[in-house]
Amino acid sequence: MKKQFKNILLGLMVFTGGSLLAQEAHVKTEKDTLFFEDFSGDNLNREKWNVMGTDFWVNNEQQIYVDTSATVFTVKGADAGGVENALVLKAHYSPNYINYRGNDFDFISGRINTRDKVMFTYGTAAARMKLPKGTGYWPAFWALGGGDWPETGEIDIMEYVGETDWIGVALHGPGYSGETPLVNKYFFPEGEDVTDWHMYSVDWTPEGFDFRVDGRLIYRVTKPMVEHYGKWAFDNPKFLILNLALGGAYPYKTNGIEEPYNGLPESTVQLIKDGKAEVLVDWVLITQ
Repeated sequence: MKKQFKNILLGLMVFTGGSLLAQEAHVKTEKDTLFFEDFSGDNLNREKWNVMGTDFWVNNEQQIYVDTSATVFTVKGADAGGVENALVLKAHYSPNYINYRGNDFDFISGRINTRDKVMFTYGTAAARMKLPKGTGYWPAFWALGGGDWPETGEIDIMEYVGETDWIGVALHGPGYSGETPLVNKYFFPEGEDVTDWHMYSVDWTPEGFDFRVDGRLIYRVTKPMVEHYGKWAFDNPKFLILNLALGGAYPYKTNGIEEPYNGLPESTVQLIKDGKAEVLVDWVLITQ
């Protein structure tokens, strides 16, 4: 591994005033680990990850996901954004790309998941990520149930729609999907934003969820809060997803941009053409 496992697990502790304080009086250990990925291989480990292809399209996103080394790949050294090695999800301008429905796209990008390879019920899921600056980018770190949506639940651990000072977290399920009331924004402290390395995590129990950024509790959702709106959909196995979308429903709701693409302005199109549409992931961890 590129770093001692102990150091990564310390990332699940609170950083305050230059010192680490144990969170909730316990520290995770290696024996608690269900899944760990530090992307140290020359390519994505397909035994752990699935890569989405062109047969998938949702949310009026302006890209199509393509299984290619141009959109999903690993890097080392100087290309890894200050860490030893990292996963890259990268969007490209690729006009007139046709998907299985006959839809015409001008952009391609990457999306991976652990479905049927790593499924988990309860525990802590965390990822250390560095996000790109650009209005209408829509990267996310999240989890879905293995059945129909929204009946088997969705946990949005981190979503970003191009305003660099905040990220969002949310839950979706039957009676609280789409425009869910179970949602919160986290605004970074002065001098920080999404373009820095941050750890995004969720603690999931039978009683609810604690969402965290760099170990700081940013939102707590209890089971009674969920059941106020609908059925609790979070006692079933979930799989993790990492993706970089462009434009579409959530960015459009935030920025109101219609041209040249839904939720995606010309300035960001130019960033994509210039090769500046990359999400970097240092590591992903699940503990129980």
